[in-house]
Amino acid sequence: MKTINKENIILASGSPRRKELMARAGIDFKIHVADVDESEVDPNMAPEEYVCLLSKIKAQAVAPIYPGAWTIGADTIVAVGNTILGKPAGHRQAVDMLTRLSGRDHSVLTAFTITRPSTNDMVTKAVNTRVRFKKLSTDEINWYAGTGEPYDKAGGYGIQGIGAFLVQEISGSYTNVVGLPVCELIKTLLSLGAISFKEAK
Repeated sequence: MKTINKENIILASGSPRRKELMARAGIDFKIHVADVDESEVDPNMAPEEYVCLLSKIKAQAVAPIYPGAWTIGADTIVAVGNTILGKPAGHRQAVDMLTRLSGRDHSVLTAFTITRPSTNDMVTKAVNTRVRFKKLSTDEINWYAGTGEPYDKAGGYGIQGIGAFLVQEISGSYTNVVGLPVCELIKTLLSLGAISFKEAK
């Protein structure tokens, strides 16, 4: 496959969705999952501040291992106002989250941090997409919670999966809701010189 790399890129995430989005964008990268305890970050922080901090922590956990490469850390959250909805621990919590999101708008924020220790470069950006759920019936909520799809996803749903039927409309980046704002990521990697669309001679 044709790639746009100029330099080595490390993805500090085990998310299959981020892996697929980056591969589709033509980025050649290595995965090294960041081993961090997300529970140590205060969930009462403002949502954008919270998600930016987590992306930095993830990037900085892996970057020292590859000082000459560009390491990307990312985190995605769902927020209703200033309340962050994490990943539901089980059926009851998934039902509660979906009930809360039913018939209303919420924000999906993904932050990414790109860093390279050898040059002391570090950039963190957050992208916010507004998502509106249709009004869900109790049967729809219980059925979707029973599919098992909500349990590894912020806010308890996956827009790229079965959960697509929940979403009435979005305003902003679709890939951001999936887990990585590809347009903004590519723009930032270009500005850092990590990738190039110029053909090698």
